[in-house]
Amino acid sequence: VQLVESGGGLVQTGGSLRLSCATSGFTFDDYAIGWYRQVPGKDREEISCLSSFDGRIHYADFAKGRFIMSSDAAKTTAYLQMNRLDPEDTAVYYCASDFGKYRRCPRVMDYWGKGTRVTVSS
Repeated sequence: VQLVESGGGLVQTGGSLRLSCATSGFTFDDYAIGWYRQVPGKDREEISCLSSFDGRIHYADFAKGRFIMSSDAAKTTAYLQMNRLDPEDTAVYYCASDFGKYRRCPRVMDYWGKGTRVTVSS
């Protein structure tokens, strides 16, 4: 199982970025997959989760209306479209997965990518 994030970078306030999470060794039919972010000195927080139980996508409150998670038809690449970015969105963004039928992503995910850095300038 491997996950590789890409698409991070520097963007101005109000701008957009699309992150990708390329996976290998599994599909989203059998693994829950989620997007997370972490600011240095703070706990990592969940952004969104694609349920392996029913295919629904759940969002953290701060992400609703601005961030959109999706996947490709093969169910091996996940995306995170981020709009109206704010300096508070500056963080390292990760995707993670866990084997099993989950309605929501488990608190501890087994597999993680190395992350991609997003910096939003004011």
